[in-house]
Amino acid sequence: MVINYGLNKVRFPAPVPAGSRVRARFVLDRLDALDGALQLAWQVTLEREGCSRPVCVAELLIRRYDKFEHLAPAAPTR
Repeated sequence: MVINYGLNKVRFPAPVPAGSRVRARFVLDRLDALDGALQLAWQVTLEREGCSRPVCVAELLIRRYDKFEHLAPAAPTR
């Protein structure tokens, strides 16, 4: 199961006029092992065509819960 855990540090440095073309860039910033879950922290930047500044910058948190697999890597066998 994957859930949107929320947004942190949301900023809107520039406006987005109606009809603008926008694009989003996602960069994985952190991957944290939690009890029974993995939490991914993505740095998200939304840009508007023709604008030198981003229109939105935020940290997106996603959690992945896996009922059947152990999240820790298996120890190597020799």
